[in-house]
Amino acid sequence: MKAAIVQKLGQTPAYDDFPPPTAAVGERCISVTAAALSQVVRSRASGSHYSASGQFPFVVGLDGVGSLDDGRRVYFILPKAPYGSMAEQAVVSAAHCLPVPDGLDDVTAAAIANPGMSSWAAFTERAMLKAGETVLINGATGIAGRLAVQIAKHLGAGKIIATGRDAAALRSLAALGADVTIPLVEDEAALEQSFREQFAGGIDVVVDYLWGKSAEHLLIAGAKAGPDAVPIRFVQIGAAGGSNITLPSAVLRSSAIELMGSGIGSVPLERMISVIRGVLGAAAQGGFEIAVDRVPLAEVEQAWRNESPKRRTVFTVGA
Repeated sequence: MKAAIVQKLGQTPAYDDFPPPTAAVGERCISVTAAALSQVVRSRASGSHYSASGQFPFVVGLDGVGSLDDGRRVYFILPKAPYGSMAEQAVVSAAHCLPVPDGLDDVTAAAIANPGMSSWAAFTERAMLKAGETVLINGATGIAGRLAVQIAKHLGAGKIIATGRDAAALRSLAALGADVTIPLVEDEAALEQSFREQFAGGIDVVVDYLWGKSAEHLLIAGAKAGPDAVPIRFVQIGAAGGSNITLPSAVLRSSAIELMGSGIGSVPLERMISVIRGVLGAAAQGGFEIAVDRVPLAEVEQAWRNESPKRRTVFTVGA
């Protein structure tokens, strides 16, 4: 079968032949139609991600969409190594397959599942968002952040505050449901003041895709809102703004901030699969906006090097 294969550490995946998989008891063989490129897929391919197996050669890709032998369309996650989702066929545990709802095409399902899962899990599994609460999304102009705005609206958030560096992208979030936008400007005093003004009105949940300096200012501003402020559930998802922060201990002692993370390490895999089911169902019902570049798998090497940060690359397989 044809697949996107990494032959050795540091190598860009190449389109080549790979032995087809065989399903064991409890597994399903899937004819793949679409598989999306994500940061974790890139990291695993380079060997830098903590979950990388170090086994070579291997087929890249963590999730995708395809069909079972009986023709049913499914979304699948975590193919059995060394097989990945970017191939004509993949083999996965039967428990790692979900039906794709009618009305949701394969490419959109593949594009939306992973970035949509990040905020859906943060809201429903970690922060336990309640209808009417106020949400701040730090880093809302990327693919996952834009989906987070739409998902917060879908889940009933009463007010949505969005931050980001891209001014044009930030302005466009109003059409997706953002009530307030805050540019992440270089003037730290001005940025913290903008955050404090919003915390004074009450922020229930912060979903953070950036970490780094902006997260520092958010946490400090939240603490300075005072003892009568609404308790804040701060959910950390990504680190596009830096992997470390400097946080005064008084921030946590003097406030009702709950600091937590969201991901496979903090949410059990079976719950993550349930989260994806929710994302796909909501996407089929209401339609979330996501920009997608459809690329034939045969062009994986070029697309891997030229991926747009604002559009989801989805590799298509077969007809």
